[in-house]
Amino acid sequence: MIGMITTIMTIDKSDLRSHETGMSFVKLDKRDVAVLSILSREGRIAKSALADKVNLSATACGERLARLETAGIITGYQAHVALRRIAPHVTVFVQAELGNHRAEAFQRFEAVIAQHDEIVQCWALGGGFDYLMQVVTRDIDSYQRLMDALLDQQAGLTRYFTYIVTKSVKSAPLPLSMLLPDGED
Repeated sequence: MIGMITTIMTIDKSDLRSHETGMSFVKLDKRDVAVLSILSREGRIAKSALADKVNLSATACGERLARLETAGIITGYQAHVALRRIAPHVTVFVQAELGNHRAEAFQRFEAVIAQHDEIVQCWALGGGFDYLMQVVTRDIDSYQRLMDALLDQQAGLTRYFTYIVTKSVKSAPLPLSMLLPDGED
C-alpha cells in the first residue's frame, strides 16, 4: 500500500547467541509485544488509538514506545511503496558464493555490495551458499550490469544463482506474539 508505514525490526544472528556472548535480551511483556505487533501492521496509528488497543493511557503508551525505541527494538519507520504502480521493475533473489572463506573476503564482499543501492537486502547464511541478496532494478539488463560490476569490482564472488520473482505471494509482519514464551507477562 502506498503511504503505509510499518515498524522495521530484525534480529541479528548474534542476538540468537546471547547465552554464548553474554549479551542479554530486552525483557518484553505481553503489552510490549502487543504494541510491536500493532505497529508492525498499523505503523501510522495514533498513539491514543494504540494506547486504547493495548489498554494503556496515552502517556504510558508513549513512554513504552520511547523505551522500545531507545532499547533499539523499534529501529525505524518506513512506507511500503507500491513500486508496480510507479515504474517497471524486476525483483531478483541471488544466491552468492565466495571463493575464499576468510574474514577479509567476507568483509570485502559486504563493503562492495553496500555501494549498490539496487541490492536492497543481503543476508549472510550458513550452509550451501554464503549470501542471499534481494535486488530490485529496472529490468534484467540492468540486473546483469549490476552482477557484471560485482564481478569487475573483485568482490570475491565465485558463483551466483539468479531467481526472478514472478509475483509476490505473501508479505506479513513478524509473528511477534509467537516469539514470547508461554506464561510470560
